[in-house]
Amino acid sequence: MKGTGVALITPFKKDLSIDFDGLSNIIENCISGGVNYLVALGTTGETATLNETEKNQIYRFIVEQVNKRVPCIAGIGGNDTRAICNQLNHFNYAGYDAILSVSPYYNKPNQEGIFLHYTEVAAHSNVPVILYNVPGRTGSNMSVATTLRLAENPNIVAIKEASGNPEQFMDIIQAKPANFYVISGDDNLTLPFVSMGMSGVISVIAQAYPKAFSNMVQMGVNGEIAEAKKIHYQLYAMMKAIFMDGNPGGIKALLEIQGICSQFVRLPLAPVKEDVYTFIQELEHQLKNN
Repeated sequence: MKGTGVALITPFKKDLSIDFDGLSNIIENCISGGVNYLVALGTTGETATLNETEKNQIYRFIVEQVNKRVPCIAGIGGNDTRAICNQLNHFNYAGYDAILSVSPYYNKPNQEGIFLHYTEVAAHSNVPVILYNVPGRTGSNMSVATTLRLAENPNIVAIKEASGNPEQFMDIIQAKPANFYVISGDDNLTLPFVSMGMSGVISVIAQAYPKAFSNMVQMGVNGEIAEAKKIHYQLYAMMKAIFMDGNPGGIKALLEIQGICSQFVRLPLAPVKEDVYTFIQELEHQLKNN
């Protein structure tokens, strides 16, 4: 739960079948670049448009490719508590060290509903659970009080905090148990958030710049802020650019420009607009030549 985790994309071929060669390229790029762990099938993995067979193929491919070189975390979440618990009951945990589970979306439960949902998830998971608070996608915010209640559960070990609200995560950090970790979900805010007590990040951009981004995070954790700031500002424009026209469209465009995989996405997502693609291309050219 410390350092840099990567929220892996799911690369597709032109016919929108899964590009396992591209996924292999990304995994090897991340591991050789020094990332600390990998996250399979989070939001960035376009999980909502994958069927169960595809999900299981990806879960297995990732752990086999990684081969215990870094920890792996499985994204398993949704808005039907019974369905998620059933999935957890039948999940093949081999090779996975934890699960990342998003707060229920669309049906917008109150705080007690969120608490009870995660309590059930933790009871059915054979590995530790990382909470995922991302109000911009779920339509509801998991409050500080709810997070701290859940942090007392022995099978809930961390939260990926993507509310973008510094007051919220600082309140959590001040009051949390010592063995509960707070992880950034925002690339462009990672360094300032780490400097205020977060343990690291689950990153999108780190699959394109694993070495630089991982170094920045480690420096931030170690308090070497002056050196970390240099990397932060080198990558800052790109951190914003890859989200200009949606995620994972932006990071897929960047990975295509880098020659790692293609930028194809499944509907209802669409590739980034041409001007955004060109802008990302220009930024990548500048980074390569600096």
